[in-house]
Amino acid sequence: MKLISADQMRDLDRRTIEEFGTSGEELMERAGQGAADVIRRTMEQTGFIAPLVHLIAGRGNNGGDAFAVARILKASGIAVEIWLAGPSNELKGDALKHHSLMTAAGVTSRELATKDAWEEAMETPGGAEFLVDGLLGIGARGPARGPVAGAIQYINSRAADALVLSLDIPSGLDADTGQPHGEVVHADITVTMGLPKTGLLASSAREYVGSVEVVDIGIPWSFVEEAECDTEVELIYSTDLKGLVPRRPRDCHKGHFGRVLVIGGARGYAGAITMAARAAVRSGAGTVSALVPRGIADIVASNSLETMVYSAAETPAGSLSTALLPEWRKHLEDFNAILVGPGLTRDPESTLLVRELIRDCLVPLVVDADAIAVMENQPEWFSKSRTSITLTPHPGEMAMLFGQDISEVQKYREGMALAAAKFTGATVVLKGAGTVVAHVDHPAAVNLTGNPGMATGGTGDVLAGLLVGLIAQGIAPYNAARAAVFLHGRAGDLAAWRKSQPGMNATDLIEELPYAFREVTLR
Repeated sequence: MKLISADQMRDLDRRTIEEFGTSGEELMERAGQGAADVIRRTMEQTGFIAPLVHLIAGRGNNGGDAFAVARILKASGIAVEIWLAGPSNELKGDALKHHSLMTAAGVTSRELATKDAWEEAMETPGGAEFLVDGLLGIGARGPARGPVAGAIQYINSRAADALVLSLDIPSGLDADTGQPHGEVVHADITVTMGLPKTGLLASSAREYVGSVEVVDIGIPWSFVEEAECDTEVELIYSTDLKGLVPRRPRDCHKGHFGRVLVIGGARGYAGAITMAARAAVRSGAGTVSALVPRGIADIVASNSLETMVYSAAETPAGSLSTALLPEWRKHLEDFNAILVGPGLTRDPESTLLVRELIRDCLVPLVVDADAIAVMENQPEWFSKSRTSITLTPHPGEMAMLFGQDISEVQKYREGMALAAAKFTGATVVLKGAGTVVAHVDHPAAVNLTGNPGMATGGTGDVLAGLLVGLIAQGIAPYNAARAAVFLHGRAGDLAAWRKSQPGMNATDLIEELPYAFREVTLR
């Protein structure tokens, strides 16, 4: 999904009003409806019973969106409370219209017109399960002042006990650059209207935006296509992924959906390859096989019942031995996609095994974890492959592979991922907050699903298994990677809503994958 600036969004709004005949009031209504839908869905996922939604509104159009949200939620039986950061007699335009509609619907608002009033409010008990930030929109410039600054501080002070949702962009964040100006709302979810704003993808914005939801407010697509936007970076979003998972024919069988082989594991590291295999099963692949050292074959088989497990020769340390190659080289083409790396270890024979696979494999290959680490300072090997390769490094592995400092990788994530893709000819998935998918023929695609609860062992293995399963089903590696990182992050969000960020684990992600798939396919 393409990114736009604040000026471009205002121009799209203007054209939609003037040329397409949609009123500004109607655009605001659609924005409110979309945000209300996200709130209701999140309520269901978190299991809140009779929650209170506390909306904090400014005096501009962002506040108007909040007024629409409050009225729509109240109409569906949800308790709402709205506080206005300033006097209501300063409202105008579409925001004033929606304030009048909200008042007529029986929603009352409280006015806190000074910063001191917000500081006093911080001394009183809270009680809301949801806080909605409708203070400053995409047109705001510079630090918040007066009652708005106090309202931002109020939201952040209550965030320990409530989920925070920002409308369009977290108040205090620059919509174009993603730079924080003074006090900034720390959101769990940002519901952005029409199209994602460029600032949402900036590394400086990651701490504030949370997961990003995009609401369709009815901007004609022809207008969007005409907008001259940055073509080097885009947001990964569900609407762009829906055509990738086709409807399954009624007379299908498992052979229609690809055969996956996952290679890895070692003594003491059976979990990584097991989780990769289980995630591949959840990807929709027809069959999943695992090639592991004989010492852990029983462990993997008993923990992934749908996986066909093959034992192979192992080194004295318990990792896979290159002695498996003469027998298995002739079987590689029996599969539609192969993953190597989870739990492989950095044994010297692992390096030889990875090199042989890069050189000999003729089916799409996903290289993950230890299979990347053992190629430290040897990225040129990947350009020798005779098949498509997808690399899935975390920042440390990317730094090791290319001899870079990890701080440079993190500072220039999109650029580093694109440079790696150009050098190797591979699809590159640079993991982390704002995972980047890069390929020489495509824009760098950034994912904003997911949450800090995913910073736990095994989640990378789940991503690798999901990715190889999608590729095995015939989805091109770049598209499979975009879908995999989105679905992986969405599964992480679902797990966090249901179980909390500290309490979730990688297995929870696997269990949530079927529900995440519902965002890109109905069946």
